[in-house]
Amino acid sequence: MITLTARLTPSALDTRRGVVRLHQEVLDALGLRAWDAVKLTGARVSAALAAAGDGPPGVVLVDDVTLSNLGVVEGSEIVVAPVDVAGARSVTVSGSRLATTSLTPETLRLALTGKVLTVGDAVSLLPQDLAPPPGTDVGSTRSKLSNAIGMTWTNELLTITATDPSGPVAVQPSSVVGWRDGARTGDAPPVAEGTLVQVAVTGRAVSSTYAPPPAEVHFVPPITDLVGQRDAAKRLAEWLELAFLRPDLLARLGASHRLAALVSGPEGVGKATLVRSVAHSVDARVVELAAPSIAVLESNATAQRLADAVAAATAEDRPTVLLLTDVDALLPASSPPPVATVVLDVLRSAVRTKGLALVVTTAHPESVDPRLRVPELVDRELTLALPDGRCRTELLRMLMRDVPMESDVDLGVIADRTPGFVVADLVALRRDAAVRSALRQRDHDEPRVAQQDLVGALDTVRPVSMSTSDTLQTGGLTLDDVGDMTEVKQALTEAALWPLQYPDSFARLGVAPPRGLLLYGPPGCGKTFLIRALAGSGQLNVLSVKGAELMDKFVGESERAVRELFRRAAEAAPAMVFLDEVDALAPRRGQSSDSGVADRVVAALLTELDGVEPLRDVIVLGATNRPELVDPALLRPGRLERLVYVPPPDAEARGAILRATSRNTPLADDVDLDEVAGSLDGYSAADCAALIREAALTAMRESLDAAVVTADHLAAARKAVRPSLDPAQLATLAAYAESREQ
Repeated sequence: MITLTARLTPSALDTRRGVVRLHQEVLDALGLRAWDAVKLTGARVSAALAAAGDGPPGVVLVDDVTLSNLGVVEGSEIVVAPVDVAGARSVTVSGSRLATTSLTPETLRLALTGKVLTVGDAVSLLPQDLAPPPGTDVGSTRSKLSNAIGMTWTNELLTITATDPSGPVAVQPSSVVGWRDGARTGDAPPVAEGTLVQVAVTGRAVSSTYAPPPAEVHFVPPITDLVGQRDAAKRLAEWLELAFLRPDLLARLGASHRLAALVSGPEGVGKATLVRSVAHSVDARVVELAAPSIAVLESNATAQRLADAVAAATAEDRPTVLLLTDVDALLPASSPPPVATVVLDVLRSAVRTKGLALVVTTAHPESVDPRLRVPELVDRELTLALPDGRCRTELLRMLMRDVPMESDVDLGVIADRTPGFVVADLVALRRDAAVRSALRQRDHDEPRVAQQDLVGALDTVRPVSMSTSDTLQTGGLTLDDVGDMTEVKQALTEAALWPLQYPDSFARLGVAPPRGLLLYGPPGCGKTFLIRALAGSGQLNVLSVKGAELMDKFVGESERAVRELFRRAAEAAPAMVFLDEVDALAPRRGQSSDSGVADRVVAALLTELDGVEPLRDVIVLGATNRPELVDPALLRPGRLERLVYVPPPDAEARGAILRATSRNTPLADDVDLDEVAGSLDGYSAADCAALIREAALTAMRESLDAAVVTADHLAAARKAVRPSLDPAQLATLAAYAESREQ
């Protein structure tokens, strides 16, 4: 065994994978091969897969979940030793309600195959695709998890509650994996007095004879606790009261007693919770069915499961709400399954039943089969808005009211730093802050959550509306880190930050804030760097997309991608949409030879920028080095109305760039960066950074033991790194900038 210092892995590929990275010398000393299992001892004992890493010999790189399983913080010492892992005969786990109701034991087994599991440890649903066992289909497993749970499946954590045999085990094809206490097939748990009981239809096989599924206990907050959604709750309560208690009044006024409503809103905003709370307030029970859990079944089983849920809703002679969550998974607008017609018929017959109300929820109303929203079926809609800053503050107060906190906690500051967060995100923030506080105060009798715990949790908790694949990572940059470019930074601040930070000033002066701006300039001069710094200064959610990424060969898909991009930005507001290489996304119309795809994308983009539905708290920024190729309609007032020229760096700016790039590079005394910068006419910011890198490589070529970079190394690097700025292009851009000023 070897004692090493724990460090969080810098690789995103290892996050939540149950993988530790060791120096090759450590692996050799322990007699391990890559992807062997190791025993880890900290405050707790755990196990993980070991692989070679780039860290120093005295450091073990661990992911966040493994660090939490060990009960230690980064920098603590842990003992690493080889361990024998047995094949699991059975594994029992516990998880969230969404996971237990949506995942079949077979899908659960596929997700855990190849992982090393220890009782008491947390484990993610991410399949072991870094070193998949032979014969496993990781892509198919990911698809099943996504279809069952939705886009948040990567955030789910399970707890290992029992294994057979004991000790570290690995899930194999013959292993039996199930939920604790028979969460999917066992008896119903006891029901606490005063709580709402709802039926959760799960994914097990059904027979022709209906058997009621197990009941689940849910905490149902009163309507007064639905911060930010009280108006929607009041309206839904009025509808239910009329349908259940005063059907005679509706009949006398020529209206039907039936009620079917669609509740839409961002994921995690609390749609299902609102329905449960309102139903409880009018003394109605709820029969709940998760649409993703039956959408993956065969057609006959899907229809039968839905019919069983309707039968359960009408089994008792009392007002009942049939809640169908995430209905877009069952009835998608594009390529509806053959069973869709049968499903619609079942729902149509359900809403005609007296004493039964149908409520469906979705985070993507535009993706729902339009046949569901016809007048004779779901004819009413409620939209839940994203919490604003004041609402987030109130939500945090309610979520933290039973949590012991230090006197320095300022929830208002946390609310200001959580744009785009919904209730589910704030709950995750509370959980992560509690974990950080527990690790920091393991020996305290009365631990308390401090401001540093909540601020630290902001580094790991992202809004569910933001995908890590297209989120711009700022790396802690702010506009203060950008040297020179005073006019450019001021223009960015006025156009992008002021509308979001000082909306009252714009309202007081009676002007609408600018919708967006276009950064243009030669390549390699820091346009994307400026956007990252701007996002860090404004603490904004940033959705970054390269223009060509939205292009699709199928008719209508490119326009749909544009609409989806702006919808997600509106859900994450205040947010910024960054369109890199915008000339590829919005070229001049009528000049392309792609069957009109580019023209339709430009039309969709213009519609989103200033269409009938206005953008609120969303700023659009574009970047290009060919502004003359961008469609002129995109550059008129109300769209990307502000054009900002990012010029090539002058001698002073090049000197600052060289100093920043060589901050961690030891330079000899004979190196004068200001003198070097003065001789780099035509070099962009990227060229200057490449020059320092090439000089360091030149020193390494002379000797791998080189300790400094000398002036001779820089001179040799000058021969390899040539200026990339094209004088003709610079002249064209300068002329374009001058024409815009005139």
